Amino acid sequence: MEVGPEGGRRALTRDLIAGAQVFLIALPLSLGIAMASGFPPVAGVLTAIVGGVIATFLGSAPLTIKGPAAGLIVIAIGAVTDLGGGDPVAGYRRTLAVGVAAAVLQIALALGGAASLGAAMSPSVVHGMLAAIGVIIVSRQVHTVLGVSPEGRSPFELLAELPRSVVHENPEILVIGAVSLLLLFGLPLVRHRYAKRVPAPMLVLAVAVPLGLVFDLDHEHTYSLAGHAYRIGPQYLVSLPGAFLDALAFPDFSHLFEWSSLQYVLMFALVGSIESTLSVLAVDSLDPQKRASNLDRDLLAVGVGNLLASSIGGLPMISEIVRSKANIDAGARGRTANFVHGFLLLALVGLAPALLHRIPLAALAAMLVYTGARLASPRELGHARALGPDQLALFLTTLVVTLATDLLVGVAAGLALKVALHLWRGAPLRALVWPALEVERRDDELVVRLHGAAIFTALPRVRRALRVMPAEVRRVVVDLGDVRLVDHTFLERLQAMSEEWANVELELRGLERLRAVAAHPRAARREVTP
Repeated sequence: MEVGPEGGRRALTRDLIAGAQVFLIALPLSLGIAMASGFPPVAGVLTAIVGGVIATFLGSAPLTIKGPAAGLIVIAIGAVTDLGGGDPVAGYRRTLAVGVAAAVLQIALALGGAASLGAAMSPSVVHGMLAAIGVIIVSRQVHTVLGVSPEGRSPFELLAELPRSVVHENPEILVIGAVSLLLLFGLPLVRHRYAKRVPAPMLVLAVAVPLGLVFDLDHEHTYSLAGHAYRIGPQYLVSLPGAFLDALAFPDFSHLFEWSSLQYVLMFALVGSIESTLSVLAVDSLDPQKRASNLDRDLLAVGVGNLLASSIGGLPMISEIVRSKANIDAGARGRTANFVHGFLLLALVGLAPALLHRIPLAALAAMLVYTGARLASPRELGHARALGPDQLALFLTTLVVTLATDLLVGVAAGLALKVALHLWRGAPLRALVWPALEVERRDDELVVRLHGAAIFTALPRVRRALRVMPAEVRRVVVDLGDVRLVDHTFLERLQAMSEEWANVELELRGLERLRAVAAHPRAARREVTP
């Protein structure tokens, strides 16, 4: 639909306002994510700048915000630690090389039309992975909130060390961290409408920065409290280079083709692509104009953005869901908002980097603890349980194996269990490898008929069949009369897909003949032989 000059000006104004609000949210989160990833704090801002100023013009999904994501923290800090061999600077530069290679792989996936494979990922496996990431983030960052440097490395070691950190906390740092946590967890509980308009991260900074000045964190000194002496100083503040160009760093490719590096290439490329694709699908469902994004084009924009960001010292980026939702809530209508948020970050880092040095690390750690707590919320466990014992098993398997090993092994374990469950429930092997479906046009109906099983592997073909919807179509019929099994992933993604359609109704035929494994409307269903 064409937009007249007045409508165009109104949309531009909305995008400018939304971009400014997202900038306020993205600034502290970008700094905190980089810090938690073992990168220099400014690296997160570099990524958000590239994601806003560059990726905007590469055909990305119109309402998504590109930038660093909490979901990749675990991979990044693992790469910096493992590849550095005790030297964090070397680990950082070798991880940049990994990021460049992962970006090339993402570009290849996008050009090969593989982005829709991300939409076929089991929601329970993804939520289990994110819950594990949340536990890992909390286990690391809670010590920073307390002003203590932990000795452990694994999530279980860090959680076990928590009582020791509580006993040895630094009181002034704890005040900053505790107040920050109180604001982050408390603000969503305030019912007043004005409270919804205040970005919680900026409110945290508005309180934490003055507290840092009161405690004189910028100068090394000691203070006494209850008979104990505590040391405090600039090490508790964000460390930034004096000039923007000093923030640039370049990859070290000397170890890229070792297995220790290649496994992180796979993790960055696969996990980042999946998380980014799922974020785009979620944002499309929230778009007031119900626009369906081209997933491959968006992944291409992310891959090119990652190639540039990793080449100059930044973190890997994705289409990030939390900032994208804030963008929509602020009234954004197009890509301009993403550009504005990146441009404002560039202006701040270029013109006033000293302001960022005033931010206490405990405040950023508190934001990450809040983010991690939301990812690992007990409600996720309850949701998986409501979907049926199979989804609960997928969620817990991915969660526990990820915590015990790493993300790649955890996700692989979840997917392996999913395939085993499908075979046990009677899904034909062909349906797992090359699902059979037919598409037929009947006047204003589009009929998609599946055979054997309607499971996650069928989703890419179904999505391709329905991506270009003829204008005359008013109903999409998915015929399940010849399938033995319908899984939760298929029903969940099909429902999300239908929310992108304007004035088109979705009808599922033959679903009633299958027995659900749980009471949830999108629980898996299977054929029961008499």
